[in-house]
Amino acid sequence: MLINEYIEVNPGVMLGKPVIRGTRITLEQILEDLAAGDTLDDLLEAYPRLKRKHILAALAFAAQSLKNEFPVQPVFAR
Repeated sequence: MLINEYIEVNPGVMLGKPVIRGTRITLEQILEDLAAGDTLDDLLEAYPRLKRKHILAALAFAAQSLKNEFPVQPVFAR
């Protein structure tokens, strides 16, 4: 999947947060909704311009972002 085909970062759109290209739907919102228990179908209904391929691109973007950074501090055994 070519993430850049579906996702853009533009300082003039949503303060430069990653969004689905051509929309103001942030990846942050998509991921928060999924984490809250919404299904793909829930998201597709809530955001009519969103397609399944966009949600998968958001997940791929998040996975790729985590390869080099950890959003949670590691806990070391004592």
